[in-house]
Amino acid sequence: MSDPCSSPELITLDEAIHKIIDAIEPLTDAIRLPLRDCLNGTLAEDVQSIIQVPPFTNSAMDGYAIRFADYQDENSVFTVIGTAFAGRPFNDSVAEGQCARIMTGAVVPEGADTVIMQEHVSRTEQHIHITVPPKNQANVRYAGEDVQVGDVVLNKGTLLRPSHIGLLASLGIAEVTTIRKPRIAFFSTGDELIPLGQALAEGQIYDSNRYAIHSLLTELGAEILDMGVIPDERDAVESAFKSAMNCADILLTSGGVSVGEADYVTDTLNKVGQVNFWRLAIKPGKPLAFGHLGDTLFFGLPGNPVSAMATFYEIVLPGIRKRMGQPFSQRQRFHVRLTDKLKKAPGRLEFQRGVLSHTVKGELVVGTTGKQGSHMMTSMAQANCFILLDQESSGAEVGEMVQVEPFYGML
Repeated sequence: MSDPCSSPELITLDEAIHKIIDAIEPLTDAIRLPLRDCLNGTLAEDVQSIIQVPPFTNSAMDGYAIRFADYQDENSVFTVIGTAFAGRPFNDSVAEGQCARIMTGAVVPEGADTVIMQEHVSRTEQHIHITVPPKNQANVRYAGEDVQVGDVVLNKGTLLRPSHIGLLASLGIAEVTTIRKPRIAFFSTGDELIPLGQALAEGQIYDSNRYAIHSLLTELGAEILDMGVIPDERDAVESAFKSAMNCADILLTSGGVSVGEADYVTDTLNKVGQVNFWRLAIKPGKPLAFGHLGDTLFFGLPGNPVSAMATFYEIVLPGIRKRMGQPFSQRQRFHVRLTDKLKKAPGRLEFQRGVLSHTVKGELVVGTTGKQGSHMMTSMAQANCFILLDQESSGAEVGEMVQVEPFYGML
């Protein structure tokens, strides 16, 4: 068998993603959790409603509850017999020629079937005239019209976002069963890296990648194990790999996946685990390793900070999602007009950092953040999207339609 680490071939982004998706088995361990602790969790089972929604027929407006059949014309007069408040129903029935003052969310009194919004009414002390002809059943929200008891409101595999948490809370569901969140260990490699708070000596840089990766994993809701900075020593890297194998579902590293004399990550993966691929036809991010350490998935990110973030979004995230039990879905991409000239050499799919904005006429356009070096984190901090330039593209001119991938919603 050939050594994957010696293979010079580059694989495409699509090939890499398919290899990852095919190689990963989702976690199946389920855990019952309070609703507040379920954000970014994956549902392990369908969730059925235990109540109907709305639970009772109620008013969508502040106004007056009437019997629609009693309205004849603008001369119709209704006698106000009481008030229905949200949480404090009016317990009498509305009879012919009567109405009840009603507030938004209040139970519609028995007999009434239509709510006239208060702006369409003129009132004397105990009577109202309707100034705008009503529609039958207007402004009434009927019991069970949204959800019936037993309806499946969320399917197994749903990634729980704030809107899902709110939905479940509205149904009175205090606990749900989710897939255990993945344990993700990560470390940086590089003798040049030093912790924040220390003064830089010549040749040293701050370890920014661990902070960026920690933030990305926190947004995902993963269980995080920060293993720090590992020296550029073969034994130290191997020891860190073996430690992660014993405690993590996924190991992420940054740095050490190139072909330099002190880059040991890919060699170590080949020694103690299995390399699936390690070179991609994308920019930034060509040196990226994917493989297995026993049952632990491995992603070796490039050391340059922009490359590390770009490959996390494009390569690592689909893998983590699959591990979490999420179905693969293509990232949102669309075409907009370009406002700046872009340069590119053919050969790799390129992710340039861009800024989506609106013109004074409301057209969505995209421009560049400027210099695109993979070491320039300012380009990521200023950007709100990637601009995708095809593998054989030589760049793009002002006014061309280019494909973009917005950052919002990536996680």
